[in-house]
Amino acid sequence: MSVRFELDHVDSGTGARAGRLITAHGEIPTPVFMPVGTVGSVKGVDPRELERDLDASIVLGNTYHLYLRPGTDVLRSAGGLHRFMSWNRPILTDSGGFQVFSLSGIRKLTEDGVRFQSHLDGSYHTFTPESVVDIQRSIGADVMMVLDECPPGDATRDYAARSNDLTIRWAARCKARYDETAPLYGFEQALFGIVQGVVYPDLRRDSALRLMEIGFPGYAIGGLSVGEPAEEMYAMVEVLRDVLPADRPRYLMGVGTPENLVRNVALGVDMFDCVMPTRNGRNGMVFTTEGIVNIRNRKWREHHGPLDPGLDQYASGAFSRAYARHLAVSGEILGLRIATLQNLGLYAWLMREARLAILEDRYGAWMTDVLPRVSRRL
Repeated sequence: MSVRFELDHVDSGTGARAGRLITAHGEIPTPVFMPVGTVGSVKGVDPRELERDLDASIVLGNTYHLYLRPGTDVLRSAGGLHRFMSWNRPILTDSGGFQVFSLSGIRKLTEDGVRFQSHLDGSYHTFTPESVVDIQRSIGADVMMVLDECPPGDATRDYAARSNDLTIRWAARCKARYDETAPLYGFEQALFGIVQGVVYPDLRRDSALRLMEIGFPGYAIGGLSVGEPAEEMYAMVEVLRDVLPADRPRYLMGVGTPENLVRNVALGVDMFDCVMPTRNGRNGMVFTTEGIVNIRNRKWREHHGPLDPGLDQYASGAFSRAYARHLAVSGEILGLRIATLQNLGLYAWLMREARLAILEDRYGAWMTDVLPRVSRRL
């Protein structure tokens, strides 16, 4: 079964899109937020909770981390990441390019690829466009990503242009490797390109057009939410809205807050991932339908109402803010899990409601109503 995208409706007022990404492991309604399971696990959440409580249609794994540990030999002997982590729904893998450039203390970039030092033990490794495709074949992700260089948000235009040229050449090599290899576990995998160009509109357009010439079934937007102002991120996404093909999914990598998601959906983005709901939850930031809660704040000490009365989910209704605060300040693992489940539930709810609003052609009105609620600090 080939991976394909079907566009169901485009909101007439905003251009927000509702569609479905169809894979061998299931259908992904879009817009969608993908929980981040970097090393084959969404921190603090087991696969049954992801499926039954959160109804997550897809999760994200990371090539860099999975390559270093447990390694492709283990993943191949297990029959791929789906079997290894007991997850039967779709998986997307990042190529690891961002991690190489953000985590590796020592790295050397060449035309061939990038040599880097593991953040785990200091050992040296090399990623090439060909090897990251091979690694993702071993992982068995439904959607794979090309190797790219992710320049910093304040990169000069000259650097951004040179980096973009390299990313395009790497993308062509990834596509060639993809075309000459076969899936290992009996189901088709898709390979997406990654648009770069920092905050330079002409470079973003050029990157997208050159990737489209190579030809991919989906396109990611990389190199944003890496320190640039949010308005510049929105401006770059808006540039690409009119360039990227309407019949292919658009994936904004590493973004973001609830407000980021809602505003970028209005700019035509279909797919998102970010560590924010899980990482921030573990640090006491809880996203709710009423606003953002610092659960460690003393003001919640005797707040015995539900954690989030507006969300129909177990963690939201079964536990009070007072109890969640007590667990957080006590350092109890359950407190981290409750906050994580609440945050992932909120993001999933946001995408479900966004999709419904698009299908009913009222996304603009819904966005105007929901943004002030989910963005305010309580």
